[in-house]
Amino acid sequence: MEKNDKPHLGKNISFIRELREMKQSTLAMELGISQQSVSSIENSAEISEERLEQIANVLAVDKQVIINLSKQHLLNQIVENVQNSSTLHFNAVEKIIELYERLLVAEKHR
Repeated sequence: MEKNDKPHLGKNISFIRELREMKQSTLAMELGISQQSVSSIENSAEISEERLEQIANVLAVDKQVIINLSKQHLLNQIVENVQNSSTLHFNAVEKIIELYERLLVAEKHR
C-alpha cells in the first residue's frame, strides 16, 4: 500500500494557527473572509497558491513551512519573528519553550 506523501495543507494551517494561539475568527478577519471559510480551508487538503501566500503572511511563516510543516523551520521562524518584534508583551524564551513543548505533544499524537 502506497503512503500519500502529499501534505494536507489545511491541517498544517490549523496546526500552525493553533501554535500561534490564534482563533479561526482572527485569521478570518485578517484575511477578510468569514470564520466558516477558514474552517473550510482547514478541512481542505489543497489550497490555491494565492490563498496560501496570504495565510502564510498572516501566520508570519514562509509558505514552505505550511507545505512541508518542518517543525524545526517553524520554530526558527517563530524565534526570528519574536526577536524582530518591537511589541513583545511576553517573555520570548518562555514562549519558545512553551511552543516547543506543544510541538512535542502534537508529535506524540500523530
